[in-house]
Amino acid sequence: MAVKARQLAHLHSQLTQLSHNLATTENLMRMTAVQAEAMRGLGSWHAGLFMAASKVLGEES
Repeated sequence: MAVKARQLAHLHSQLTQLSHNLATTENLMRMTAVQAEAMRGLGSWHAGLFMAASKVLGEES
């Protein structure tokens, strides 16, 4: 009976750790989604700069 109680306590500890890890992963995924949206905006901004530079350099030559 003591072995079963120890196994249950260990399982409970593992489940607690799993729950914590899942919450951490969820938070990281949420932050990654925000950062991906910011990177998308940054990419669009850079594309605009490249197109403007291409137009300016194309007019000069």
